[in-house]
Amino acid sequence: MNRLDGKVCVVTGAASGIGKRIAEVYAAAGGKVAIADLKLDAAEATAQDIRDAGGDALAVAMDVTDEAQVVDGIAQVVAHYGRVDVLVSNAGIQIVNKVTDFSLADWKKMLAIHLDGAFLTTREALRDMEKRKSGGAIIYMGSVHSHLASKLKAPYVTAKHGLLGLARTVAKEAAEYGVRANVICPGFVRTPLVEKQIPEQAKELGISEEDVVKNVMLKDTVDGEFTTVDDVANVALTLAAFESNALTGQSIVVSHGWFMQ
Repeated sequence: MNRLDGKVCVVTGAASGIGKRIAEVYAAAGGKVAIADLKLDAAEATAQDIRDAGGDALAVAMDVTDEAQVVDGIAQVVAHYGRVDVLVSNAGIQIVNKVTDFSLADWKKMLAIHLDGAFLTTREALRDMEKRKSGGAIIYMGSVHSHLASKLKAPYVTAKHGLLGLARTVAKEAAEYGVRANVICPGFVRTPLVEKQIPEQAKELGISEEDVVKNVMLKDTVDGEFTTVDDVANVALTLAAFESNALTGQSIVVSHGWFMQ
């Protein structure tokens, strides 16, 4: 089994959904986990659950679009644990709309959370990793939409494509001090974020919720199944524990065969 014994792992958006499961899996593999989330009380609850299960976790308040909060949050982790070994840039939201109906404010909000947040957290984690020159891993939460497009998701698709470029650049820049950068690209995972989209898309597309699931979300999978949080967390563990630059600058699609590269 992959182990993270003693490695310090920062996971953003980790109070719920995919981020929470990654944090739990990291802690079970011996990692020390910083639960970074917009909602400090929810982050603290997740951290307490991990501690109750015998793990080591710290809650950190972090709006990933706020430079001062990201700088301060990563500094808190370094002050508490001494370093950062793994960053999982996972925080994200979804807003669905036609391009012609999207407000500029919603467009900017989406890009800020997905791209500005990835940049700011990467920069601060890398500054620590560069200083220590003892390796590390940066993992971005992309999507099948890092490779494909869907209607109603222009800023999301744009941002998720952008994460591929950031990861590839970081992989080249940070290789000299042993840091890997990769993107996990899940298919649809039945988190609250996706549950919310089902009725929204049904309304926008004029079809039933069942049709959204079967003929939109899971249409191109090999088995008509949702990806699970465990599927994604296990890949995140492999990427965090991998020991060489052999696996860097890559996107790994975890989607029941939806988009094969």
